[in-house]
Amino acid sequence: MGFFEKIKQGLKRTKDSIGEGLNGIFATFRKVDEDLLEELEELLILADVGFETTEKIIDTLRDRAKKESIDSADQLRQTLEEILAEFMEGDHALHLSTKPSVVLVVGVNGVGKTTTIGKYANKLKNDGKSVLIAAADTFRAAAIEQLEVWADRAGAQMVRHAEGSDPAAVVYDGIKAAEGRGIDVLICDTAGRLHNKKNLMEELSKIMRIINRELPDADKEILLVLDATTGTNAVEQAKYFNDVVPLTGIVLTKLDGTAKGGVTLAVKDVTGIPIKLVCVGEQIDDLQYFEPKAFAKALIENN
Repeated sequence: MGFFEKIKQGLKRTKDSIGEGLNGIFATFRKVDEDLLEELEELLILADVGFETTEKIIDTLRDRAKKESIDSADQLRQTLEEILAEFMEGDHALHLSTKPSVVLVVGVNGVGKTTTIGKYANKLKNDGKSVLIAAADTFRAAAIEQLEVWADRAGAQMVRHAEGSDPAAVVYDGIKAAEGRGIDVLICDTAGRLHNKKNLMEELSKIMRIINRELPDADKEILLVLDATTGTNAVEQAKYFNDVVPLTGIVLTKLDGTAKGGVTLAVKDVTGIPIKLVCVGEQIDDLQYFEPKAFAKALIENN
């Protein structure tokens, strides 16, 4: 199943919540006027696109409707689809050309960090890359064991210390092991606690210092995992973590379990950080590289 079919399936709950309204707008289309734009605005906000981003989308659609003289439902649908895709555009590629490359995974507890790492390790293995996982979330009970289960499923190697160990020391050992074993990609897990920003900042800063010191020329991706079911709260988490560490991309999980799939637009628009991966199910192959045009089409197209 390709990205479009996967994402269409994964966005079913979002589609179900706004689809009837969209179909109604397109079915009764006469012209692009303020009543129509207001209806669209309500639907986008309902899907957790966010007020600020929704206003920008509606303003863009209003301008395009005048310039392009939109006079049919099909033209309106196509234009809206194009605008949504444009709002999600960015550098969606994962840049991992050096050997080793590093992927640092951050995010609060409960967003699906462990499963994301396992699924991404599996994806990299299927792409022909060797993978080593550094279990640097030494804070949460059972985090290391859960990660080990996923590493085994993905066929990835793993470096671990005892619970409560210094996370930076785990990352350091992971780097040395990756270099020594000729590994393509080192994935580093991190703790997800948020209750003490100072501690989190110090921990992540220390990890970044070690990565930059030991692998100054390596490609590095710093990915924030966000739970799509939290809706616009995900935007606040993205802002928070981007203040702590320079994020290169976002992974959105649990899109299949929410009617708030519009948060994808809000996160990219408000933070400027590109979406790089999305998870649309619980299976190991349900993590997908992000494609804005296919995502917008799955959201807007007629059922």
